[in-house]
Amino acid sequence: MTDKVDHSSGTSRRALLNRGLASAAMMAAPTALVPASGSHASGGPPTAPPKHKEMRLLSDRPLNMEAPAHLLDTAVTEADRLFVRNNGLMPVNPNSASWELLIDGESVTSPTSFTLDQLRSEFEVISLQITLECGGNGRSEFDPLTPGNQWTTGAVGCPKWTGVRLRDVLEKVGIRDDAVYIGYYGSDTHLSGDPNKVPISRGVPMHKALEPETLLAFAMNDAPIPIEHGYPLRLVLGGWPGSVCGKWLERIQVRNKVHDGPKMTGNAYRVPCEPVARGSQVADDAMCIIESMPVKSLITTPRSGILCSLGDTLQVGGFAWAGDDAVDSVDISTDFGATWTRAALQKPVNRFAWQRFNYALPLKETGYFEVWAKATDQSGRSQPMVVPGWNPKGYLNNACHRIAIQVV
Repeated sequence: MTDKVDHSSGTSRRALLNRGLASAAMMAAPTALVPASGSHASGGPPTAPPKHKEMRLLSDRPLNMEAPAHLLDTAVTEADRLFVRNNGLMPVNPNSASWELLIDGESVTSPTSFTLDQLRSEFEVISLQITLECGGNGRSEFDPLTPGNQWTTGAVGCPKWTGVRLRDVLEKVGIRDDAVYIGYYGSDTHLSGDPNKVPISRGVPMHKALEPETLLAFAMNDAPIPIEHGYPLRLVLGGWPGSVCGKWLERIQVRNKVHDGPKMTGNAYRVPCEPVARGSQVADDAMCIIESMPVKSLITTPRSGILCSLGDTLQVGGFAWAGDDAVDSVDISTDFGATWTRAALQKPVNRFAWQRFNYALPLKETGYFEVWAKATDQSGRSQPMVVPGWNPKGYLNNACHRIAIQVV
């Protein structure tokens, strides 16, 4: 077998096949890295099951981990398989019984604090499946490499979230006409341990904050949110980078300007406002805030590297999503994008939920093959077959996902 290199990802054919076959190469996440929790009955965080043994640990301080694609083959992403993205240190034993959320800021009429019981009792409680994806998902494929966690494809998931609409809460406290943005603050700690430093405080424009799918969530998959995912309260928005979904939520400010908290300025969660050459230095004032994420798909079955029998039919499946848009179609190729065949695509269960696709692939020849998936959104935008525009922090890689199979 010729060891050819796909320059879109820097991954050789042989490496792609071996990566799927060699599960030992996946770094297991020690269960101690997800803190043991106290009793939920006392208001402390619930004891969560350990992360799946095949989760890949990217860093332990702060804790960051992702799932290999084949672990994400369920419509509702299970807690032990959902990626973890932290910028600081998780709070120690947060207590839901005494937890309060403060809504204030320049553009709030009546600053107000709410307990979790008040949120549950005073506002309509709803449940939605909402896809979360890290803005840096796929960063490891950029050339030249960019700084940050070297995510492959697994910093995405679509759990079921339960909470109240942020819109309803903001309407109750009163929003002035000059409101432009919201900004969140959580109870996580800066890596330095300095209590005066905030690890991350991001936000979104008012039109996004007021969407009916934007939630103050206190449950995930019909259980209290695991500590690593924001217990006891987090912000959940669909279609935008996961970094706008603040965890361990203590405060939301309604601003009369674009929020300027940590990770809102410089090159954090920003890309060049116009295309740049690889490796370019880009001034901060030439960077624009990432908003809606691009169309993308992920093959979750079969796992990459499997051996198949000639004459069989291989069931290929996965999920697709498209930021603020919806997915219109998914196509499959086994000849490196020379030809494509339409896959069956399900409708989302609600806005911002990912969509299942399936394709029955007849295996008519022996040899090495790559199965590629390409999603197209309802605005006609498709995934590129190569890594898209380079940017200094390696954001928004939505190149076609591919897996390797060997037919014998």
